[in-house]
Amino acid sequence: MNSTASRMTDVPALACQARRRLPRLAADFIDGGAHGEVALTGNRAALDAVRLVPRVLAGNDARDLSCTLFGRRYAVPIGVAPIGLANLVAPGTDLALARTAAEAGIAYALSTAGTTPLETIAQAAPGSWFQLYCGRDPAIVDDLLARAQAAQFAALLVTADVPTPGKRLRDLVNGFTLPLRPSPRLVLDLATRPGWGLRMLRGGLPRFANLEAYAAPGSGLASLAQLMAGQSSARLDWEALARIRERWRGPLILKGVLHPEDAARAAALGVDAIVVSNHGGRQLDAAPAPIVMLPAVRAAVGPALPVLVDGGFRSGEDVARALARGASMVLLGRPFLWSVAAFGAAGPGALIAMLRDELDRAMGQLGLARIEDFGRGLNFAGERAA
Repeated sequence: MNSTASRMTDVPALACQARRRLPRLAADFIDGGAHGEVALTGNRAALDAVRLVPRVLAGNDARDLSCTLFGRRYAVPIGVAPIGLANLVAPGTDLALARTAAEAGIAYALSTAGTTPLETIAQAAPGSWFQLYCGRDPAIVDDLLARAQAAQFAALLVTADVPTPGKRLRDLVNGFTLPLRPSPRLVLDLATRPGWGLRMLRGGLPRFANLEAYAAPGSGLASLAQLMAGQSSARLDWEALARIRERWRGPLILKGVLHPEDAARAAALGVDAIVVSNHGGRQLDAAPAPIVMLPAVRAAVGPALPVLVDGGFRSGEDVARALARGASMVLLGRPFLWSVAAFGAAGPGALIAMLRDELDRAMGQLGLARIEDFGRGLNFAGERAA
């Protein structure tokens, strides 16, 4: 075990360590949710309520944690969710996550709002996925699709749960905007984390790198931020999704689904997978937790269609909870950012190793030898009594 992995005990401790290295405006941007953060805290509470009943005398001392998705075998059913402005943690965060995921044999998705060009990620980490926001300008959407296809991304992940921007109170209180606007509060905040400020001076503040080609020459960060706001909202509907399905030659994943009827309609339209998600509690504060809606979505699409999930997952045992309730894979976002903030480029690999170890231990306790066994009646997923 390397030194970084040995110092990583669990994700909550990792988050605390990361916050000590980030200014408040960056930490709150990562950690925060919509409005009163009911959905954010509800994601975690709903996971804590899921109980798994072990089966004994299984003799499963050798366990296989790999899984197959879209014809590819992944080392563990864990992936890096698409993350906007990842380089706000530190310059190079997108690349660190993509490369580490490729080396570890897990899925990685680059966001349209990523801070590294999609072509750079595709070259550095072949087999990555590209997440698309279908915004107001169809020409930009078409060109992003063409660029992702030319770069040979392994799958396209279309996000559907941002019809309007969520209201995030922490960002409003902190005055978080791009570019950052000088204020006494900002100066004091940055003064508490000089290391972060120096890294940003050397590497540059994060930019919406995938949209720079569509901005007017010489446009500043404020213009790019406005362009990103327009591309992440408003225009996606069933007709637009059907058009994307026709254009994209490869696996198509629809992310941000909570209602089983929407999942069934998407499956009928021809998507290849669903991600059950409430955008990490960052959009509709009244939204239910994905782990709660997961069984109904699974029932609506049947056993064959891959169903992924994200929202509040913080351990390998949480991953086991999702697999027991019908998930094919679990995506995590915030923990991967915390890993870079706390340990630099070595953090993501240590986090993957820790999550894998925790999932392996959970499977051993449950009496399961393979990931496929979660769906074969060898375990029982229930709710804690009120």
